[in-house]
Amino acid sequence: MALADTRFEDRRRKLSTKLAERRIDDMLVTHLTHVRYLSGFSGSNGAMLVSKDRTAAIATDGRYTTQIGEEVPDIEATIERNVGVAMLSKAAEGHRVGFEADYVSVAQLEKLREACPEGVTLVPVSGVIEEIRLTKDNLELTRLTEAAELTVEALDGLLQAGQLRAGRTEREVAADLENRMRVLGAERVSFDTIVASGPNSAKPHHGAGDRVIADGDLVTIDFGMHRLGFNSDMTRTFAIGQIGELEREIYEVTLAAQLAGVKAAVPGAKLVDVDKACRDVIAEAGYGEYFVHSTGHGVGLDVHEAPSAAKTGTGVLEEGMTLTIEPGIYIPGKAGVRIEDTLIITSAAPKVITECSKELMVL
Repeated sequence: MALADTRFEDRRRKLSTKLAERRIDDMLVTHLTHVRYLSGFSGSNGAMLVSKDRTAAIATDGRYTTQIGEEVPDIEATIERNVGVAMLSKAAEGHRVGFEADYVSVAQLEKLREACPEGVTLVPVSGVIEEIRLTKDNLELTRLTEAAELTVEALDGLLQAGQLRAGRTEREVAADLENRMRVLGAERVSFDTIVASGPNSAKPHHGAGDRVIADGDLVTIDFGMHRLGFNSDMTRTFAIGQIGELEREIYEVTLAAQLAGVKAAVPGAKLVDVDKACRDVIAEAGYGEYFVHSTGHGVGLDVHEAPSAAKTGTGVLEEGMTLTIEPGIYIPGKAGVRIEDTLIITSAAPKVITECSKELMVL
């Protein structure tokens, strides 16, 4: 069996074990990210039935007959348009079948109930596959590192070409950066690119609008690429020309907080403590009220996934997890700063895969 197939089989085996622990006979997997995680299938319509006895079935529609044969050679596919119903029909009488409660709508659940075979019980299940996804295998970490390195390359190219400068709009800069990621191999962006300049930089999720970048602005760029199923995520803030004392101060405080968060992200660290490491630096500098979001999140098949470093974060970091460290200071109507790296948690210091200077760059 091919190496990739073995990895998918190993993931399904872990899920089977968790199902048995929960007295669930089968798991109906309809969330496409999880279908891909458990099988390798990347089509836009698919579902699986994974059983506690370590067997699995998969379905898609006729558009993907060839693709699913290539991507999932170890499971014979059912070709049906209504993939969830097709998989549910394979459940044996008396079985308890889990469904992904976090991803199934009320309307979808009603259809499943209508199609449910006699004697089969549907059971809502949450977080089981996400728990398996928390730690990444070597192939996942390789793909994530490649995406991160190409993302940095795209930013470097943008800066070297002088495409971030006064007189250009936020939208123009975002378009140029996204084009560079595409040329380097991105299938799409991980999320809508943020280019937030001047007072817009005080809006954590501003987007990229028609404002013309001007001298004296801080410009925050938050971006990432989706490549081979995996995502990247990073943020840098730049100075355009001569910036004021406030802008320079909040940059230095944010950088100190970000470095503290990176240092704290080691195996065994509580996620709430990683968040606190960043938050304390910003609070001690007098800007605590302006740090308005959590410190970080995991990155993988989804650009935002577990774990979560936040005030309400639970659990601890383990080797093989990913985590962003992205503190920020946002002063409404004036300016904002965010600096973000994606980390791989290792047995020693975390590995920063978005390796790019964080010293304030004046353009």
